[in-house]
Amino acid sequence: MPTAILADRAIIDVSGPDAEHFLQNILTLDLDALGKDEAKPGALLAPQGKIMFDFLVSRSGDNALRLECRADIADDFVRRLMLYRLRAKADISKQDQPLVAVSWQSDSAASQTDSTATVRDSRFPTPVYRSYANAPATTASEADWHAFRIANGVAESGPDYALSDAFPHDVLLDQMGGVGFKKGCFIGQEVVSRMQHRGTARRRVLLVTAASELPAAGTELRADGKVLGTLGSVDGSNGLAIARIDRVKAALDAGSAITADNVTVALAIPAWASFTYPEAASAEDA
Repeated sequence: MPTAILADRAIIDVSGPDAEHFLQNILTLDLDALGKDEAKPGALLAPQGKIMFDFLVSRSGDNALRLECRADIADDFVRRLMLYRLRAKADISKQDQPLVAVSWQSDSAASQTDSTATVRDSRFPTPVYRSYANAPATTASEADWHAFRIANGVAESGPDYALSDAFPHDVLLDQMGGVGFKKGCFIGQEVVSRMQHRGTARRRVLLVTAASELPAAGTELRADGKVLGTLGSVDGSNGLAIARIDRVKAALDAGSAITADNVTVALAIPAWASFTYPEAASAEDA
């Protein structure tokens, strides 16, 4: 089973009698649905509904939760959590030398879940495990891991989108169990719930493939002179993009070539996702 160490990750510990209640009231996901052996995606939003911080959350003990995030945003994330803590009895701290290892593509790794230091990453349809204890033997690189992530249509901030520039629906958090629509209020909940109930989410993560190597992240996807979206993570001829699915549908219906810097590409919805292309183009593009 391929295993890689992820050096660009950080861990924030939140513990104490009010830890879960505190996080439940501000984060997008429903912690009541978080099992002891899983890591689920989530976000802390701005009041306007856009993602300020993205992370994976898992249980690390009684009244204790582990937030795994990008290392370069961890200090800001801690400061924001401290701002919202108020009188809640919860300790918030960033680990000094965290270990984050990831293993994937195995049907025989269930024995690893005996400890809260190894949890299943619920974003993926096949078994993926994240380890936070002793360093395992590495058999793969971070590049191998990102190639697997790209192939599965799992976007992350940084390579795929900028923080404060995307709604949860844009990056498929609603498809991954990263938004608790029935749990009640959280920061930005009104905007996100309105998008959900009105079905107005039009920007989505799509798989990108080409017959040749894709251009760099940030390259626009175009068809018939219109911008459809932007490339994110790229692995050779495979990549991810966040695109307007109404415009993609119009291009597909018209048989128009979709290109990224003159490279013809094909776009597809990740197999595990439940959203579909709209029946018709929006009135804006009609």
